[in-house]
Order: sequence, then C-alpha cells, then structure tokens
Amino acid sequence: MPSLPTAELIDLAGQRLHLRRLDGVSSAAPLVFLHEGLGSVDLWRSFPHDLVAGTGRPGLVYSRYGNGWSTPLDEPRKPDYMHTEALDVLPHVLSALDGPPPVLVGHSDGASIALIYAGAGHPVEALVLIAPHVFVEPESISSIAAMREAFPSSDLREKMAKYHTDPETTFRGWADIWLDPAFRDWNIEEYLSGVHCPTMLIQGVADEYGTERQLEAIDAALGEPARRVMVPEAGHSPHLSHTDVVTDEVVRFIQELGQ
Repeated sequence: MPSLPTAELIDLAGQRLHLRRLDGVSSAAPLVFLHEGLGSVDLWRSFPHDLVAGTGRPGLVYSRYGNGWSTPLDEPRKPDYMHTEALDVLPHVLSALDGPPPVLVGHSDGASIALIYAGAGHPVEALVLIAPHVFVEPESISSIAAMREAFPSSDLREKMAKYHTDPETTFRGWADIWLDPAFRDWNIEEYLSGVHCPTMLIQGVADEYGTERQLEAIDAALGEPARRVMVPEAGHSPHLSHTDVVTDEVVRFIQELGQ
C-alpha cells in the first residue's frame, strides 16, 4: 500500500475524505472540483492549479468516499450513488467554506453530481461540466464493459495504485454499478430545469463514454443557453489531453461571471 500523501483529511459521517485547498488572491466564490468515477484529488493533475492561477479564485479539491486516499468502499455502490454524493455529502463538504456559493467544476460522474446539486436548488454561482452524463448511453456501457473485461490482465490496477488506497475496489465499485442492469434506467434529466446559473459544457469530440446528445439534453432544458465547447480529437478527459485549450476557455468563462 502506498504511503499517504501529506494532505488535509476531514471526517464526515464515519468516513475520512482527502481534501486539498488551493489559495487564491480573490475573495470571489471558490472553484470546487468534483472528479470522475475513477478520479481523485491527484488525478486532476495541474488543472485545478491552472484554473486557480488563471482566475485568482481559491479552489477546493477532494476525493469522494471510495476514491483516492479517502476511506475505501466497504460495500457495492447503489444506482443512486451520485444522488447521495450530491444531496447528502456535498452540502456537508461545502459547509466548511466561507463566502459566496461556489463554482462547481465537475468531470463525468462529478459533472452529474454538480447538476443534481444545483438542480435540487442548492446555490451555485456557475457550473463547468466536462463530459457530463444525464442518462445512460450504449457507448458508455460498451466502453466500460470492455474496460472491466480487460482489467484483470491489464496494468490498470498498478497505475491506479499510485492514486487510490484500494485500486481494485475503486475500479469494481465504479464499473460494476454502471454495468448493473438496474442502472440502465438511471436518469437525472428531472433536475435540469432546476438549474438557474451560467453553465459551461465541455466534451471531447472522440469521447468514448458518451455523445453530444448528453450536452444537447442539458442545453435544451436550461433556462438560458449554455456555453458549449467541443474539443477536436479529445476523448473523455479533454482537460487532461488538451489542458491549455480547456483551461483558456474555462478561465474566460469564469472571468466573465463578474462582468
């Protein structure tokens, strides 16, 4: 097991969450980063630091239960696990922040969690949603199924061990619920009409886990049109593969919030 990196750990409902605060020079609302299904604090790489540097705003990055150096999963995930994160956990995490409502920056599962949180009526200044999911597509299922089949013979476990306390449990907790037949009807479109804030949608043109239909569904349901950015040649993580392009677009969007 890798040694625990120096970081802040908070206790929440019997679990410990790995959290990192990033200092900004502005008193504006903080940027709060919500990672993907297999993500963690460190797997964001430089992206949170780049946005904090570009906007001057403070940042908060944390690993959810079951990911990174937070408490490992001790039971299978349920189909409503993103609802639990959005409606039960995230409000407690954000209660530790002072100042105005945050800008939520979410990737994949994290983007869906951000939508549920905002759509349920919790205050946010804006949403930056990278590769969000609001319903299950065949592309997601086929890609995750192939990934799960290859997992035992691939080097993914070893790669994940650099970022997660229990990489196999983290992987199984994510892949197994997405491939559970009970998850096929998962849908959060009912929350979209409750989103009343500036919203940015970002997706790679070659995203292997979803299509632009996700963005179209979100945009159609919002009260005002979203800022949509499709990143050519990018897959599911355009903020990592095309960091400069995505960072510039997001910094511009956030700077315009104060105008």
